Amino acid sequence: MSDDPYSVLGVAKDASDAEIKKAYRKIAKECHPDLKPGDAEAEAKFKAAAAAYDLLKDPETRKRYDNGEIDASGQERPQQQYYREYAEAAGNPYRGHAAEQDDMSDIFAEFMRGRGGYGQRTQEFHAPGHNLNYSLQISFLDAVFGASQKLTLPDGNRIEVKIPAGITTGQTIRLRGKGAPGYGDGPPGDALVTISVADHPVFDRQGDDIHITLPITIDEAVLGGKVPAPTIDGGVNVSVPAGTSSGKTLRLRGKGVKKRGSSERGDQFIELTVAMPDKVDDELKHFMETWRETHGYDPRKGMPS
Repeated sequence: MSDDPYSVLGVAKDASDAEIKKAYRKIAKECHPDLKPGDAEAEAKFKAAAAAYDLLKDPETRKRYDNGEIDASGQERPQQQYYREYAEAAGNPYRGHAAEQDDMSDIFAEFMRGRGGYGQRTQEFHAPGHNLNYSLQISFLDAVFGASQKLTLPDGNRIEVKIPAGITTGQTIRLRGKGAPGYGDGPPGDALVTISVADHPVFDRQGDDIHITLPITIDEAVLGGKVPAPTIDGGVNVSVPAGTSSGKTLRLRGKGVKKRGSSERGDQFIELTVAMPDKVDDELKHFMETWRETHGYDPRKGMPS
């Protein structure tokens, strides 16, 4: 039997969610072990269809399968690292919502209605539990460096989990077996957590690089020198060249985010901007008037008027 979930369900790769669901329900009604007890071939077909539907019914896992990130069993392919862990800050400030319930119970109800007039003994129903979807917002630095925090599950239990370093907004963490309970002896579903990273007041992440805007004074721009600058690792002193204008960018190599699957890190870029004092006093005003008389220049020379 093919491992490709689309082939298992007999649908095209561009099939709609409704078409995938319809194909699965058809196989479930025809091949469920309760309907064909002792039929190993039918049971195998039902199990394959259930696994295929579990992969394709979730938009995130379907997208990752289509992109070649995971295989038909939901396991990561060698070139990809799937984030399997999830965390929650103290005080449980995150929002969560249960996924729409899998329609296995509806299918089972149809089984029972369909068999009511045959006098057959009802067998126990077994099927995997449905997945639960959650959304989670984490801090900027926790996303950069990773963190160990507590996760509160829907049943109230709390587990210690880790946020992987370098995770970004939109990525999904899978907690296997932490979804809804299975039916009968079926395994539980998974918890799927979509990450949202909070903005930082200073740092802006672009890929594996960190960008900041650093204000400097007039005298620092004119004379140059060492000025303090924040990085995600802490404060450092950077060298500002004499005669610096707003917009000049400095680069700190290896001060960015750790690259996925590597020990190397991105860089930090510091865009300098000349900041005027809150108040131009008489001394500064007089100095600039005198300086302009003998050193005036036109930075807009060559621009259309």
